[in-house]
Amino acid sequence: MSHYYDAHPDVETNEKNIQYHYHQHTLNLVTDTGVFSRDKVDFGSDLLIQTFLREHPPGQTKEIADVGCGYGPIGLMLAKVAPHDHVTLLDVNRRALGLAQKNASHNAIQNVSIQESDGLTAIERASCDYILTNPPIRAGKKVVHQILEDAYIKLKTQGALYVVIQKKQGMPSAKKKMDEVFGNVESIANQKGYHILKSVKP
Repeated sequence: MSHYYDAHPDVETNEKNIQYHYHQHTLNLVTDTGVFSRDKVDFGSDLLIQTFLREHPPGQTKEIADVGCGYGPIGLMLAKVAPHDHVTLLDVNRRALGLAQKNASHNAIQNVSIQESDGLTAIERASCDYILTNPPIRAGKKVVHQILEDAYIKLKTQGALYVVIQKKQGMPSAKKKMDEVFGNVESIANQKGYHILKSVKP
């Protein structure tokens, strides 16, 4: 069976158009089978975007990575809201990456890079101000925890990792792992069982 975290989902393509709104900003997005949350931007991704932008409104230029970007709602909305930032969208799923590229183009978003990457492997050490992820829970704890570990290496000093995760789908173990890796973690938002976990690199 094919999954959204596979490099080549072996399900027949069936593209779909959706819209995603954040305040006055709108993204027109193409989604497809074989990618995460095809029918609409999922609640967790929306909560992550809203929480991050509340803490970091547009202003000082930031280098941001969106790990497991899918068709691009998180990274593209951050890039649209803050055109002076640079956002790198990363995924292992080539169909998702193709959609993210298409969606960046359709929405005239140019301050992004879209790269094939197993987790954060394509990112240089200490190059990011912020890393955001709606991690591929179904890929397993090992994959998710590798992203959390690698985030520490890829973040600049005082950079922060933001993770959205459901309490019943591994939040306690992810929170513990982030505390082990970073020496700090807090849940800065909690709605409908979804938590936004944040760790800062000291």
